[in-house]
Amino acid sequence: MKIARIYLRVSTDEQDLSRQADVERNTRAAGYYIAGVYREKASGVRADRPELLRMIADLQPGEVVVAEKIDRISRLPLAEAEKLVASIRAKGAKLAVPGVVDLSEFAADADGVAKIVLESVQELLLKLALQMARDDYETRRERQRQGVQLARAAGKYAGRIPDTSTHQRIVTLRGAGQTIKRTAELAGCSESQVKRIWAIHLAKDDHADSMIGDDFNHSRK
Repeated sequence: MKIARIYLRVSTDEQDLSRQADVERNTRAAGYYIAGVYREKASGVRADRPELLRMIADLQPGEVVVAEKIDRISRLPLAEAEKLVASIRAKGAKLAVPGVVDLSEFAADADGVAKIVLESVQELLLKLALQMARDDYETRRERQRQGVQLARAAGKYAGRIPDTSTHQRIVTLRGAGQTIKRTAELAGCSESQVKRIWAIHLAKDDHADSMIGDDFNHSRK
């Protein structure tokens, strides 16, 4: 039996995970039993994505990791991306991602020079795919930076619009005693975002308490 684990990632809450639903259907159509589907909204430039790490921990020898594209797995710099892929392979699993040709079965049946060539080509194709994913990220970020500069020069840049609904969920969950990890899972964001928003919330509360104290002291003078 061919067993797969599917990893679905988007970068922001504005993006919709449902667009990747075809991945599940295509995986089943290819004859795989799906042992798990791991969904999260996080940046591909982070290696500490909770669902990604959970998927890697769950992997069993012979299983296949399926993703929509290689940049869903990683937008990390090449050296870090290769470490991530190595952690998947260390579990005895392999990647099945469009654009990355899998020559592992051919290499396993080959020997001598043919085996070396196939394995070398496989590694080269993977490196190219990982580097292209990183290059695309860098290009997008540079274009965004240039866009911001142009908007500022034209007096039209209003800054990044905060996702107030996610922020409120984080504050509510943390206020109810949920852990940082559990809050991130329930709010559909990263743990670092939970820490940042909660810290801002606490700072605002401290400022408000300070203002109340100052007003009280002033009224007594």
